[in-house]
Amino acid sequence: MKTHFIRSILAIFLVLPGMSLIADETCQSPYMTPIEGQEDFVYVWTLGQEGLGDEQDKLVTIDVNPDSDNYGKVIEILSVGGRNEAHHSGLSDDRKYLWAGGLDTNRIFIFDVHTDPGKPRLHKTIDDFVARSGGVVGPHTTYALAGRMIVTGLSNNTDNGGRTGMVEYTNDGEYIATYWMPTDGNLQGAIKSGQFADGYGYDVRALPRLNTMVSSSFTGWTNYMMDFGKMLSDPEAMKRFGNTAVVWDLHTRKAKRVLDVPGAPLEVRCAWKTEHNWCLTTTALTSKIWMIFEDDSGIWDAKPIADIGNPSDIPLPVDISIMSDDSALWVNTFMDGKTRLFDLSDPNKPVQIYEKKIGSQVNMVSQSWDGKRAYYTSSLLANWDKKGDQNEQFFKAYQWNGKELVEQFVIDFTEMKLGRPHQMRFGAYSLYQSAYKDISKESDRSLVAATE
Repeated sequence: MKTHFIRSILAIFLVLPGMSLIADETCQSPYMTPIEGQEDFVYVWTLGQEGLGDEQDKLVTIDVNPDSDNYGKVIEILSVGGRNEAHHSGLSDDRKYLWAGGLDTNRIFIFDVHTDPGKPRLHKTIDDFVARSGGVVGPHTTYALAGRMIVTGLSNNTDNGGRTGMVEYTNDGEYIATYWMPTDGNLQGAIKSGQFADGYGYDVRALPRLNTMVSSSFTGWTNYMMDFGKMLSDPEAMKRFGNTAVVWDLHTRKAKRVLDVPGAPLEVRCAWKTEHNWCLTTTALTSKIWMIFEDDSGIWDAKPIADIGNPSDIPLPVDISIMSDDSALWVNTFMDGKTRLFDLSDPNKPVQIYEKKIGSQVNMVSQSWDGKRAYYTSSLLANWDKKGDQNEQFFKAYQWNGKELVEQFVIDFTEMKLGRPHQMRFGAYSLYQSAYKDISKESDRSLVAATE
């Protein structure tokens, strides 16, 4: 009874305008405070490239406010030392700190983005991720819960394969616990619903009103640090990809159900509307959109619902971004450099309604909450990016007018000797005028914390 009450209250708060459970960026955590209106900055977590500039990984801050004199310019560059295989980043629930991981060195860099949003500073570095976690390798998704950060791994320090776990920290960077992915040998109480229980990991997202987290799977250190062409021609390497999604109890952090999602499911994006009990992912190797959903009886399952391009061409779907009203889904494909928009009017049958070539390669897409602005970056992994003149490295800003993407500006990261741009997160001065915008938001935050 208590659980149903909390879910009902949360469902109301999730749809009230201006409340702190709505993120500005549609792929962010529902625990985060919003950017109301125009974002001022995009923080780009960037891979250092040998022979280019200082060769270090860095956080690059770009001014994206059209009213600014510095609009479309890089205004700050913060190098962190060495090349760590910079990959994903995520903001804490109060948006004060940006956590960014290195897949090769296992270092996590925590940036202060609230003291001066236009000039982030390195606040803390976690150097003992593998030791404290008990062997998790490859910190990937850094995802906000209430006063906590969940960090998904991609690998382990025993065989450098795909078996891995999720690691929980406080917002201050103090280790709490490790949650290993369920495997055939140790399901940890989870129900195996299909053929696979491989223990692989990649991304994670939360649906607080359903007391649920959903994680996806990819591949281990041996593969993601290998040259892309060499890996594609290695039959054994191609067997080392994840084929599962796991449904977790959000409150207890225990795995409940292991679902078959064959073909390396990557980013997970969950619906925002309270009547939609589903998340979406795409499979890199089979080029499909999958729905992970709760049926009418409360059981979670997964099913393929659409093809992306021509799967036989292996366009390699990478990042996705769902509209805040669940009406459409952006899907990027690395190999052909395209972004595609799928209509989700019937979420069980997505229909492609638009596509645009962004560059010779494209990886990440981030959009504003109102859906009017979309940003794209180019780098996938240092050893997977294209070679020669196909190795375009860029940040591109677009306006979406409801019919087409209209380019606003481009920053050539190679020309500026910055490196390979990967993950993007938003910042704004308006977020930090006070700790919270009003007392009601603190109440909302306390309500969400009650489900943890």
